[in-house]
Amino acid sequence: MKGLLKFITCGSVDDGKSTLIGHILYDAKLIYADQEKALELDSKVGSRNGAIDYSLLLDGLMAEREQGITIDVAYRYFTTDNRSFIVADTPGHEEYTRNMAVGASFADLAVILVDASQGVLVQTRRHARICKLMGIRYFVFAINKMDLVGYSKERFNEIVKQIDELKEELKLDNVKIIPLSATEGDNVTTKSENIKWYDGVPLLEYLETVDISSSDEEKGFYMPVQRVCRPDHTFRGFQGQIEAGSISVGDEIVALPSNEKANVKSVFVTDKEVKSAHKGQPVTITLDKEVDVSRGCVLSKNADIAVYKKLKVSLLWMDDEPLVIGKDYLVKLGTKTISGIITAIDYAVNVNTGEHIKTETLEKNGIAVCEILLTEAIVADLFSAHKTLGEIILIDRVTNMTSACGVIEDVSQKAVSGSAKASFKLGDVEARGDIFEEFYYDTSSLNVLKYQPVRNTYTVGDEIPVDGESYHYPDSFDIIVLRDQVAISVRDKKITAIIPASEYEYSGFPVINGRGFEVVADNNKAVQDFLKEYNSLADSNDPQFFAKWIKFNTYRKIIIKA
Repeated sequence: MKGLLKFITCGSVDDGKSTLIGHILYDAKLIYADQEKALELDSKVGSRNGAIDYSLLLDGLMAEREQGITIDVAYRYFTTDNRSFIVADTPGHEEYTRNMAVGASFADLAVILVDASQGVLVQTRRHARICKLMGIRYFVFAINKMDLVGYSKERFNEIVKQIDELKEELKLDNVKIIPLSATEGDNVTTKSENIKWYDGVPLLEYLETVDISSSDEEKGFYMPVQRVCRPDHTFRGFQGQIEAGSISVGDEIVALPSNEKANVKSVFVTDKEVKSAHKGQPVTITLDKEVDVSRGCVLSKNADIAVYKKLKVSLLWMDDEPLVIGKDYLVKLGTKTISGIITAIDYAVNVNTGEHIKTETLEKNGIAVCEILLTEAIVADLFSAHKTLGEIILIDRVTNMTSACGVIEDVSQKAVSGSAKASFKLGDVEARGDIFEEFYYDTSSLNVLKYQPVRNTYTVGDEIPVDGESYHYPDSFDIIVLRDQVAISVRDKKITAIIPASEYEYSGFPVINGRGFEVVADNNKAVQDFLKEYNSLADSNDPQFFAKWIKFNTYRKIIIKA
């Protein structure tokens, strides 16, 4: 038996998407007896003169039945003797293009219906382009309503030529073209006597047998961290779903963006400890040492992924309000959500012709290639290389509406992370030097941006720069880098000690954290309480903890940059 197939039906308005899926369910005896009876009764008052209206199986909303169109995405689960399926029946009307995009985001295969009497329309092209944008690699063009054109082979061939042109324009692979009639059942579940000139298989048989196994598996192992699990001070596990590859106890992983390395200490699937886990499994991973990992970070092994600040993305604009260059949006990528600014529109795409159009804005349902600048570097990759790290969503910060979805086409401004940053090191004890970050306020994007020009590694005896554009530290002070659990002592601008934080004792000098912010503690007990409370946090970014212990503007200020 073949594996699960997730597919979407799409096309223009009234192309017969709901009717097609309804007919498959009905013919394959995949509905209950009471559903069948209700369908027959409902059909008697419909527009088919008493004949069964198969679309009623999917169009459950009253508004849909009244208008005779699909509005929402209808998901159906069914199983035949040969395969299990999840199908998303999506709206055809342009107004509901964003609904259709939601359905496409989950699918492995797209069934795009084309009305035989009308041929390939603008909405057909739009849906094919969106499906390609969402990463679908298998397409079935179902030439529907062949009964309305007298089952004409000539008309079918005319539409095949139109589809071949679209296939070439969008660089579509794995395309199958099937003539059928969703209403009459021709080539839906069984071969049609009315279309004897077609020598291929009916739609359901093709869906049951198509092999969608990926021939280009993503490189290496990676897992975006969804949650840090800390039930007590003895256990710190990183939870998420493995998006590619496999992981085993003892494997060395890299935590991004910090670029720290550690070995896998244990792996749990639910509450059961296992030796290894693979793609698609939700897991909890513990490591053999403390690393800087929180929600939005990525654990990887041989995946060749990195941290970037600038992205070039293909976007489907979904907001009622047009895209505005320079506006600040929330960018969701993997399990990370941060601020980002659309800095430019390279070009919009004419859905009908594929032409690239110069523009300064983008209206709802438009598609364009845009440049996005993030307020900080995050783990990202090309959609073609690592799917989960190449999918993004833009969210309006004010309305909280999903403004756009899209995929990453290119990345730039690669960030240097881990020990390559300004850091402190003595033997095996090492900490990041984020105290040297500069904080700038960008007037064009209205955002605070961080920049770190220093790339040195400091050790005991070295003199450090205590003055920058946005920071000024005293000549003598102590640093506690919480993420690395390291303490650094600076006296007369020179490093005198780099030790584990557990060995640190307050000595009367000002204390700052790893970002250069004052720690509100002026005695040894307060410092020890500070460290103890941090180590007991379930979330290392707990805002209440930082509001209690950290003061921002003692040694820092924000520089305005045009």
